Amino acid sequence: MRNIIDIRSDTVTKPSKDMLNAITSAVVGDDVFGEDETINRLQQKCAELSGKESALFVPTGVMGNQLAVKSHTDPGDEVIVESESHILNYETAAPSVISGVQLFPVQGINGVMKASDIEKHIRSSEYYFPVTRLICLENTHNRAGGVIQPMEVIKEISVMAKKYGIRTHLDGARIFNAVVETGISLKNYSGCFDSVSFCFSKGLGCPVGSILCGSQAFIEKARKWRKILGGGMRQAGILGAAAIFALDNNIQHLKEDHKKAEYFAQALSETEGVNIDLSTVMTNIVVFGFNRLPKNEIISRAIEKGVIISSGSYDNMRAVFHLGVSMDETIQAVEILRSILK
Repeated sequence: MRNIIDIRSDTVTKPSKDMLNAITSAVVGDDVFGEDETINRLQQKCAELSGKESALFVPTGVMGNQLAVKSHTDPGDEVIVESESHILNYETAAPSVISGVQLFPVQGINGVMKASDIEKHIRSSEYYFPVTRLICLENTHNRAGGVIQPMEVIKEISVMAKKYGIRTHLDGARIFNAVVETGISLKNYSGCFDSVSFCFSKGLGCPVGSILCGSQAFIEKARKWRKILGGGMRQAGILGAAAIFALDNNIQHLKEDHKKAEYFAQALSETEGVNIDLSTVMTNIVVFGFNRLPKNEIISRAIEKGVIISSGSYDNMRAVFHLGVSMDETIQAVEILRSILK
């Protein structure tokens, strides 16, 4: 059977044997009643790591973000997001459906908004304007190619938001990629925000799950809305055990994924006609284009040769590196793609 190199996303990772052992030995209860010991332990661990009062386990990253939007806003409010953000582009207009808010996109540079650009779009108090209630940042930034938000920019936005009484949320789906690359702790990143969410099911290698962290009152409100949206799970500890294992064992492995991405980007950039901004390759995502073939044709040819990549934004393609792909497979993927692009 031919080996398939799947680099379309870091969500395709599968649990290791050690993670499966942790799952099968989990002590579980009914989490809707707050009686799942493993989930309680996970939530306490994440609250401490993020420096927040409380945390809530949720099935998906989208639910984590949407619970944050719902819990921070009132219907008719406005939420400022970066124009290429996940919340705007990949969450099926959920803020308008679930929270009754509108999103105001601000164009950043490689996914990074400036505080001064955001400030220009904060609504004044006239009754016919929506209230600017929330600012959301994404770190690392998916569509920008895994770009890390600079800490000095985050701090400037945080200070500016506080000045106007605006709440802030961090979509930290891949925040640990930023943590291992910069050495800045999760607590330092999340300290600049009222809430933070992050995923276990991407580079950390879990089968399911994300977490939302914030104040006690915020999490209690989010818990109610989790139930309303169908996210209340029973013996969820079998998933929580995987997340605890990942936090204890898999974070440092993310650095290896960054090395694979760096190699892939550098090697592929040497192919004539390939467009890669190497300055944006900071973590495990590589966004690239090719000006001589349609991207759908490239993706189809790659699949035929055993490499799965995904469609990125606009004319770009995307490769994402993770626990399930070795450096040898990364080298092989480059060779296959270069044979197609030549």
